[in-house]
Amino acid sequence: MNSKKTLWDRLLHAVLFEAIALCLCAPVMSYFLGKSLFETGVLTIALATCAMLWNMIYNALFERVEKKIGFKRTVPVRIAHAVGFEGGLVVVVVLLAAWWLSISYWDAFLLELGLIAFFLPYTYVYNLVYDKVRERLLQRNFADRARQA
Repeated sequence: MNSKKTLWDRLLHAVLFEAIALCLCAPVMSYFLGKSLFETGVLTIALATCAMLWNMIYNALFERVEKKIGFKRTVPVRIAHAVGFEGGLVVVVVLLAAWWLSISYWDAFLLELGLIAFFLPYTYVYNLVYDKVRERLLQRNFADRARQA
């Protein structure tokens, strides 16, 4: 697989990831926390912004390590990727959620556990699907260019 991605590729990857998550998380958080959709929506956007920046940084570093070491994206590697990504967000989520929703750090931590329960499988599935679709599109573009040459 061609893992060399442009800034545009990274931005598209991150924006799609966060947009889908936003549409799923804000209403669910509003319902379970008894907070307004506005409150949870703004929190979700703030968390998504932090996560998007982290996503771009984390994936760039991950791909550098991948290129240097030369490992394949097996199931265990993809699981480690998802766990590492989510681990980097725990502190930010707890602090931001506690402040924005005026809840205790414990409640914010429990909220984070719920988000992790959602995002771990979501991250794995999203990246798997994104990589497969991206690879097919790259192959199709290559084939189209070969036919035109």
